[in-house]
Amino acid sequence: MTKILLCEDDAHIRKLIVTYLSSQGFNVLESDNGMSAWSIFQSEKIDVVITDLMMPKMDGFSLTQKIRSSQKDVPILILSALESMEDKEKGFISGTDDYMVKPIDLKELLMRIKALIRRYKIIMEDKIVLKSLLLDQANNLCLVSGISIELTKKELKLLFKLLSYPNIIFTREQLMNDIWGYDSQSYDRTVDTHIKRLRDLVNCDDFEIITVRGLGYKAVLK
Repeated sequence: MTKILLCEDDAHIRKLIVTYLSSQGFNVLESDNGMSAWSIFQSEKIDVVITDLMMPKMDGFSLTQKIRSSQKDVPILILSALESMEDKEKGFISGTDDYMVKPIDLKELLMRIKALIRRYKIIMEDKIVLKSLLLDQANNLCLVSGISIELTKKELKLLFKLLSYPNIIFTREQLMNDIWGYDSQSYDRTVDTHIKRLRDLVNCDDFEIITVRGLGYKAVLK
């Protein structure tokens, strides 16, 4: 059974989410503050983390950063009343995979959780299969309609990252940290150059890499 950690200090919202997700077959562990959520995360095998941002003892940004630093790939979903682009960007930079603005629709929450789980399985298998595209990170392989496309490891990793999270916007800073593993004053140029090469090299109708002006990039499936 999929185990979800829910960190939400509003008792009413927490109860609604726990009741609904439990009825959908999930095992939900709950917490009302960031510190206790972190303690639960360390002692349990958690499959998905759902966290509010504005909480006592440790906020959701800090909790997300701590979880991401200890377990890189576990899916994290932020729920928050904070709806500005700055807050969303801060959430994604801290390491969240998805961000929902309150008030939330429980059915939409369920769909997003299922999507996160699917993406997590893709990451664990190290493969992405679309209609005509096969990406295999373990073997550094990119096939389009059965034809091998020669990509560097960084190029393949960048494409794999974008396609693992369709429609999710990644800032250049996020991509620089995730793919290259360090901060750089030249990250704009580095990421942009690799995106251009991917667009030139991978001629595939299954997806498109979109530039989101002022933010970064996202992959859109067709």
